[in-house]
Amino acid sequence: MESYEGISEEPHRSLEAGTLHRKFSYPNGRIGMTSTDTGPHKPLSRNSRTALSLSATSLRKKSDITVLSKIPCGGLRSVLMNLQEIFLNTKVAFLFVFVIVAFVLYFLNLNQGWVFAASLLGLVPLAERLSFLTEQLALYTGPTIGGLLNATCGNATELIISLFALHKGEIEVVKWSLLGSILSNLLLVLGSSLFAGGIKNLGRAQNYDKKQSDVGIGLLFVGGLCHLLAVVYTYAYATVETDFFPSNKLEMSRVCCIFMLVAYGMHLFFQLKTHSQLFDPEEVSALVDDGDDAVGEEEPVLTWWSAFAWLVFMTVLVAVLSEFIVNTIQEASQYWGLSISFTSIILLPIVGNAAEHAGAVMFAVKRKLDITLGVALGSATQISMFVIPVSVIVAWIMGIDMDLDFKILETGSLLMTILVTALVLQDGTSNYMKGAILLFCYAVIAVCFLAVKTPTTTGMVPDGNLRTSVGTLRPLNA
Repeated sequence: MESYEGISEEPHRSLEAGTLHRKFSYPNGRIGMTSTDTGPHKPLSRNSRTALSLSATSLRKKSDITVLSKIPCGGLRSVLMNLQEIFLNTKVAFLFVFVIVAFVLYFLNLNQGWVFAASLLGLVPLAERLSFLTEQLALYTGPTIGGLLNATCGNATELIISLFALHKGEIEVVKWSLLGSILSNLLLVLGSSLFAGGIKNLGRAQNYDKKQSDVGIGLLFVGGLCHLLAVVYTYAYATVETDFFPSNKLEMSRVCCIFMLVAYGMHLFFQLKTHSQLFDPEEVSALVDDGDDAVGEEEPVLTWWSAFAWLVFMTVLVAVLSEFIVNTIQEASQYWGLSISFTSIILLPIVGNAAEHAGAVMFAVKRKLDITLGVALGSATQISMFVIPVSVIVAWIMGIDMDLDFKILETGSLLMTILVTALVLQDGTSNYMKGAILLFCYAVIAVCFLAVKTPTTTGMVPDGNLRTSVGTLRPLNA
């Protein structure tokens, strides 16, 4: 039972129609009803709600139907309620204006730097709405399929940006943006969450289930090994006497990507089927018991067709803004005096995933660290073991040579990030100092990429020596 300033809401299920009716009782005694077609499916079980979807719910607001309930026309009232659910019931709704700003700036051919900035900010609410709509569709499926939807669509924004960058031939931008998402999740998101949770809960125990983090860290090491072997393969044959065969490295990378996808598929089966209890922490039940409606609500608020139509619409908007970002990233970097590597590795992941990151920090402050770890490790694992391999295979289908060689500096940063994260999470406890360590590591990596120029040529030079991975160093004030 939910109430809105004198208005009570009560779910009622019609057995004949298979429809979930929401019956509203107003102070004047009038009764109103809206219906949601649930079909034959049961509501989503908690086991299918991933940490990523739970993180997104922390940014949602409960519907206030006080004004809309007074509209006499039932059809118009339903349409307006639908629009309210999509555009207003999120704490980042004010950022929708940047979607319009991005379109105006782009088609008026104005400053490309501001087009890039507006597109990035516009992606924040769109990414949150994609998560919301995916969860709405998952409510009409079983727990396994619902969990699979939530798990595989958690980083849809990164995948869409990568596909557009591949289409334009920006292979380095694809690699940098995906690498930046992993670094951002493991160092910035997890670090800021542990730091904020530690400061907020000084003197209180902050524990989490180490078994869940061990699985994620293990998969990250598998992904890191594939990148390391691709780089080592380059150096192993980079001699004057031996010719280097880049096609072999490309073939090796593609085979590794197939193994990575198989490993990620096994991880999903492990998470959703055989060992789902490890990924369904008691904290979720505690949130429901504590009255956290955003987490506890398990009934759909949109019909299946409505959620599907809005999901397609939001995906198209994300695709268009992603194209804006890819088309303007070089001009924006030049306008701001930054390297493309810094823009792709640092700025793009920070702003693009801001809503998800904010949710992780909010749960950490509430001492719900299992959910926070699920967001950070789950997102990083998905990018490493799913989005990157899919990008390589899609590039293969498109006839583009993309491999797992992210070059020395990038691969070294990735491996050290995984190692530091594993060390920080090894004992199952948290404090603000552990968060500070991760944040310091992220700051050092950011400064490193800030101090380099955009690459021109990578790989072998005629004398058999190797160029650096991201170009030559420049003064920070240059």
